[in-house]
Amino acid sequence: MKTLTSLLIITTMACYICSVYAQANGLKVGYYRHKCPQAESIIKRTVSKALKEDPTLVAPLIRMHFHDCFVRGCDGSILIDSTPDNKAEKESPANFPSLRGFEVIDEAKREIEAICPQVVSCADIIAFAARDSASKAGKMNWRVPAGRKDGRISKEEDIIGNLPPPSFNVQELTDIFEKKGLSQEDMVTLSGAHSIGVSHCSSFRDRLYHFNNTGAADPTLDFQLAQRLRLTCPPADTPDPTVALEGTTPTRLDNRYYTQLYRKRGLLTSDQTLLSTPSTRNMVKSNVVNPSSWRNKFGESMVKMGSIDVLTGSAGEIRKNCRIVL
Repeated sequence: MKTLTSLLIITTMACYICSVYAQANGLKVGYYRHKCPQAESIIKRTVSKALKEDPTLVAPLIRMHFHDCFVRGCDGSILIDSTPDNKAEKESPANFPSLRGFEVIDEAKREIEAICPQVVSCADIIAFAARDSASKAGKMNWRVPAGRKDGRISKEEDIIGNLPPPSFNVQELTDIFEKKGLSQEDMVTLSGAHSIGVSHCSSFRDRLYHFNNTGAADPTLDFQLAQRLRLTCPPADTPDPTVALEGTTPTRLDNRYYTQLYRKRGLLTSDQTLLSTPSTRNMVKSNVVNPSSWRNKFGESMVKMGSIDVLTGSAGEIRKNCRIVL
């Protein structure tokens, strides 16, 4: 009973801290309670339907929120389509063809627009969809502050320097997260999202064949795993198949990602470096032995991430169609 009480206190405090943080950025939990009361339930229902039809959409919908927020802030710019005069963010190799689920956001937006025209932003729909996806895959739940407006700019070149590539080490990862107002612990916590989803072979092929130009595999990668991956991932750049980021529970958002790092089975360099670097090793260990604590921290870090450079008030717009700027 004492343990349960302590956990409830910790969870309540985490929610309070997230709420205060979000309000400082102009967002508010329950923002649509009176403006469009059905909004959150529509998004949840749409996400649930989509995941029932295609469970592999969980990871892309969570990743979409990350990729949106790290480029120009959480403004829905990841959803904007390219035009003849401009290549949008979704055209970047970091997003295409791996980032999916845009049609889920479109469907939720259409249904919401039918009852609350130009009230609910596309940026907020992304944030709710990420939470609802995490709830389905990991029984996670957090209160999503809302009130974001949609941005009007989406450029492919803005990806460079804002989204960390899979080859980054801890210091490089920490630097880019700190530029977004997120701590090193936020970075380690959010990396746990790699317990679901897939990666293209091109993101880690150098670890299998030519690590540091040695002609051998990365010694920090489990030998047996490297052998199995070579059966799927050829030495050449094409074809470029995909493999599960975490192979033991690839459809469940859990802390197994961290336990696999101890077995030298972090697929990407940016994964395994979390254990091999002293400044983050204890964070990884904590997430291994305290899965419930990691789940709480994940929600807290997602709220912080969802507050990056948001547009509120008179800034930005609320699009009728998430793919097209008004």
